[in-house]
Amino acid sequence: MNYSDATIWLIIVALGSGTFLIRFSFLGLIGNRRLPDWALRHLRYTAVAVMPGLVAPLVVWPQATGGATDLPRILAAAATLGVGLTTRNVLASITAGAATLYTMLWLLG
Repeated sequence: MNYSDATIWLIIVALGSGTFLIRFSFLGLIGNRRLPDWALRHLRYTAVAVMPGLVAPLVVWPQATGGATDLPRILAAAATLGVGLTTRNVLASITAGAATLYTMLWLLG
């Protein structure tokens, strides 16, 4: 598709304005008010909901293998999840996952 420079800049400005307004509606308008307890309770789970959505495609369809699922990444994800659930320590789970991934890549080629 061939777009003119003006069309591309219009799209960039429109998307930038849209994302700014979405963030401002939450942070700018209610940022200095106390949120209800039910809203704070739900906001606590935002990272827990977002992280699997970001990580799962990298485990199941990794770009490094051309989109083919492979055993080292599955084992690293399992180790990360297992250590995270047992220790409740983010750094320990990241370290266990990284160590498992690099060890399995070294062992399995």
